[in-house]
Amino acid sequence: MRPKGSANSVVDGLYRPGDSPLHRLRPQVKIVGLVVFTCAIAATPREAVWAFGVHAAVLAGLFALARIPAAWVLTRSLVESPFLVLALAFPFMVEGPAVHIGVLTVSEPGLWAGWNLLAKATLGVWAALLLAATTPVAGVLAGLSRLRCPEILLQITAFAIRYAHLTVAEVTQMRLARLARCDDPRFLWQAGALARSLGTVFIRSFERGERVWQAMAARGYTGRLPLEVGPRPASALQWTAAMTAPAVAVAVAAWTAATL
Repeated sequence: MRPKGSANSVVDGLYRPGDSPLHRLRPQVKIVGLVVFTCAIAATPREAVWAFGVHAAVLAGLFALARIPAAWVLTRSLVESPFLVLALAFPFMVEGPAVHIGVLTVSEPGLWAGWNLLAKATLGVWAALLLAATTPVAGVLAGLSRLRCPEILLQITAFAIRYAHLTVAEVTQMRLARLARCDDPRFLWQAGALARSLGTVFIRSFERGERVWQAMAARGYTGRLPLEVGPRPASALQWTAAMTAPAVAVAVAAWTAATL
């Protein structure tokens, strides 16, 4: 069991180790499947309520196949709370024919707009969580490398993830130091101390980046980082298995778009 607060626990915070069929798929096929599935969700007409139910059922089946608990998924889905607030505001912000729901009078186009945002954002978050739960970060980077993602983007992402735990640790230490000196960031007049702490963290991170670059250059850095998981090719069987669920989503989206 990894110790809480360790580097790996911060980097792979959403990854749930397992030996399910989804865990065994190559990262690149899962990434392509995620992109296709998300595009199919975005292309589904908002009036096809049943189609979103099909998408949700497919994702629920995949979570069950990967042995991911529903409570884990719902807890991590709170990241979309800002979209939920916006979706609830649409019926009162968008102009159009009014409908009555109890004591409330709301806009019908606003209801459809809010439903469209809520359904697609939720399904998109669930699809991303499925990838994160079954693929470690190093595997995602390896898959992106196999898909010919620009190397500079992969390196920036790898460094940001690798040193994220150091930044989190520094922020935590500064917060504890402020609390030990009777500083409480809940008060408005103490916001200056918080701002100075964040500025210090930024400067330290910038200086650390320069030191890391100098150390890499001294060791013959060639512009390419070795990944922890080699970008191995995927078999035709793996591509077929990974694209089954996205193919269903594409078929549903295409059928609803043609019939509505």
